Amino acid sequence: MNSEQVKALLERVKDGTLSLDDAVKALKHLPYEDIGYATLDHHRSLRQGVPEVIFCQNKTLEEISGIIQRLRERDNPVLATRVPPDSFEALKKLYPDAQFHERSHVITLGKDLEAGGVGNVLICCAGTSDLPVAEEAAITAQFTGSNVTRLTDVGVAGIHRLLGRLDVIRAANVIVVAAGMEGALASVIGGLVEAPVIAVPTSVGYGASFGGISALLTMLNSCSAGVTVVNIDNGFGAGFAASLINKRISSTRTE
Repeated sequence: MNSEQVKALLERVKDGTLSLDDAVKALKHLPYEDIGYATLDHHRSLRQGVPEVIFCQNKTLEEISGIIQRLRERDNPVLATRVPPDSFEALKKLYPDAQFHERSHVITLGKDLEAGGVGNVLICCAGTSDLPVAEEAAITAQFTGSNVTRLTDVGVAGIHRLLGRLDVIRAANVIVVAAGMEGALASVIGGLVEAPVIAVPTSVGYGASFGGISALLTMLNSCSAGVTVVNIDNGFGAGFAASLINKRISSTRTE
């Protein structure tokens, strides 16, 4: 239940179209609900403007489905990340009206991602192999209310590909950069723009990349000002933070 829904419910109590007892029933699961295998934070929408997101890794199909059902019962849109492949196929049958983003293993329900949002978050990835993480960031930013632009396969091995898109890069309020291997792309972009850059090291690369640690260390040691780093493969964290920054910038510009 978000803030607008709470206001509408209280207005109904005020004008007499909803009894006090029915209002208490509607609000009884705030701020959280214990369903045994999970404690759902129904207060998240009021605090952050976005419902609790389901991190599905290591959860069973029954647990994922049960959490989705409880969130939908309260008219919350659903964002589920890191959905296991076997659960992905089963959930398609249970929720045919959901959107299944197979590349990123993300499911969205009750939210039209194409409806548009505010501002402009740019999602860049160094190579096509980084797309699963980049797409997780892009879908998260869209789900949380931001317009998203995507720029794919612009890694430093062919720097001309990046320099040819400076107009797109410099038009963004916030830039998310997903890169594996040595992770240099974030530093390069950080030196070309005034917008904040959120770097996402990916686990893509040959043996000496150590599952993304090489990219993580490169990004943490960036000499470009304005580069912030999230954990390896954390597209969700990058997309969420980018959207928060983007919406603050957009609201300031419209005041």
